Amino acid sequence: MTDAPTSTIRTRNREPRVGVFRNVWRPLATGGDGLPPALGVVRSLVIRFWLPVLLVVLWWIFSASSTNLFIPPLSAIVQSTIDDFVSGELLAAMGTSLVNLLVGFLIAAILGIALGLVIGEVRWLREVLDPFIHFLRSVPQTALVPLIIGALGIGREPKIHAVAFACVWPILLNTIDGVRGVDPSVRRVAKVFGVPRSLYYRRVVLPGSMPQIVAGLRVALPIGIVVMVVSEFFAANIGLGFYILESSSTFKIPATWGGALLVGVIGYILVLLFGLFERRVLSWYFRSGAQ
Repeated sequence: MTDAPTSTIRTRNREPRVGVFRNVWRPLATGGDGLPPALGVVRSLVIRFWLPVLLVVLWWIFSASSTNLFIPPLSAIVQSTIDDFVSGELLAAMGTSLVNLLVGFLIAAILGIALGLVIGEVRWLREVLDPFIHFLRSVPQTALVPLIIGALGIGREPKIHAVAFACVWPILLNTIDGVRGVDPSVRRVAKVFGVPRSLYYRRVVLPGSMPQIVAGLRVALPIGIVVMVVSEFFAANIGLGFYILESSSTFKIPATWGGALLVGVIGYILVLLFGLFERRVLSWYFRSGAQ
């Protein structure tokens, strides 16, 4: 009497799972919404970029006859940017700025994640350092750039330190929150089985807090871009910030606009690349549907 209901229950439990997997894979194979993959990609690009393209076209049209010194035609801005790219001036400035940003961001990531794991795990240390952390993160980071450069001197190193100092706080705070959010039952199991401390951090705390850590990195990236530009306003002779400042001080207004817009384009590209990194690192998280 019990065999038939048991087999029926098992069969019923299996059927919805098959249906779920079919419903998941079918949109992926057809590009979503039943479209072929190529049309799905085109549709996604159109949805994402139609408004920016429209705004650029309108700007190009309505600024074509501009005689305002500080609002030049978009065509003049584009031509000035292309000329400086061809001459190599803008490429050199971009290279210097991106290196400063990358090195400073990596330093901030290493320090923020390492300290965040320890502070988040040790309660008494977190309570002692909490006022200092929130005080320092509340200070405007761009306001400290002249002080950092004045203390460390001119050259590339102060710019890197300024970027690192600005980026470390969102990474640190998100790492602490991620560690505190690790499931307590997982912690208890690790302690019951006597997991070594180093292995506990690598296999329990770090993976459990990884979504928050990546969120902190995502928040820190645009902050680093802003500080990268601002730091090159002071005691610099190369970089995008210096390029913008020098262009504005010599009334090369199209070049000033071009440098500012180029920073925005670089920021958007870096955000897209970070999105790929995020999908790679948190692939298990996105597959779980927790996002």
